[in-house]
Amino acid sequence: MRLKPEQLAASLQKTLAPVYFISGDEPLQIIEATDAIRNAAKKSGFANREILSAETGFDWKQLALTAAEQSIFADKKIIELRLSGTGPGTEGAKALVSYCAHLPDDTVLMISCGKLASTSLKSRWFQALDNIGVVMQVWPLEGQFLLSWLQQRLQVRGLQVDRGSIKLIASRVEGNLLAAVQEIEKLYVLHGIGNLSYQQVSDAVADSSRYDVFALVSAVLEADVSRLFKIITSLKAEGIAAPIVLWALAREARSLIKIKWQLSQGQSRDVVFRNNQIWDKRQALVSAALNRLSFSDLNAIIVLSASADREIKGQQAGDAWATLRAICLLFASVKLL
Repeated sequence: MRLKPEQLAASLQKTLAPVYFISGDEPLQIIEATDAIRNAAKKSGFANREILSAETGFDWKQLALTAAEQSIFADKKIIELRLSGTGPGTEGAKALVSYCAHLPDDTVLMISCGKLASTSLKSRWFQALDNIGVVMQVWPLEGQFLLSWLQQRLQVRGLQVDRGSIKLIASRVEGNLLAAVQEIEKLYVLHGIGNLSYQQVSDAVADSSRYDVFALVSAVLEADVSRLFKIITSLKAEGIAAPIVLWALAREARSLIKIKWQLSQGQSRDVVFRNNQIWDKRQALVSAALNRLSFSDLNAIIVLSASADREIKGQQAGDAWATLRAICLLFASVKLL
């Protein structure tokens, strides 16, 4: 059965399918779809979770073995199979057809992968999944679909804006839903729940030619001290709210801690980066920061971020912008006195 992303929630409320297959090149929709399936399975008693990453050299016998294993903690399990490419390959195709022909009891299989080639839609393995489970392809949102999506996300956050403001956000993010979520979060941090004017939205989602918090994050990951000082000085001069700068820096530190921990557990860098939405040009910046910063360094940034938060709220004496600069220097591995 094929579903659109907006139909998934209603389907999950009715029943759980034995197999879910989600593919596409729009990361946020894939993340949210897999989260929704995972949460629905957990509510239905599928407490045991197994993760398989089908990278180069993956032994596809692991799928059948994992499905057959009995857990001492729970009878029901969800298997998450993450394909590294755009399909399972020859051996994987055979394994999926066999799995669908002999469905294990009390098991949900959730498969995720990149955008499929049109030829894959006619393949035997794809048809097997379609016949017994739910197949969902996600696509980048454009035009009216993007505007409707933005309006819905703003309303969920408790933000009310006019049509012109929604179009402004759409032009700023250019279809990047992850960037759209960040812009909406910025608006919420700045103004809280309520009605926002066009000017308030315009000020928050300023043109990308100006320095912004995302440029600052890139500079600190790159450890470019001269550039990060220039950007943070510009942010303060332009009247960018200190909570927005703190949010971006603390968010990056928490993300690095999570990624560094996953890598320390032996997980593949490619898989970890994909699961944490580290794409394209950011991969080199994040890799450099991970090599440069220890867990101790990153924890020190989190502690200093808490101080900056108290200074911003007036709960602690000090200059919040000075603390933000200190956080940037810690990111760049500049020792503080």
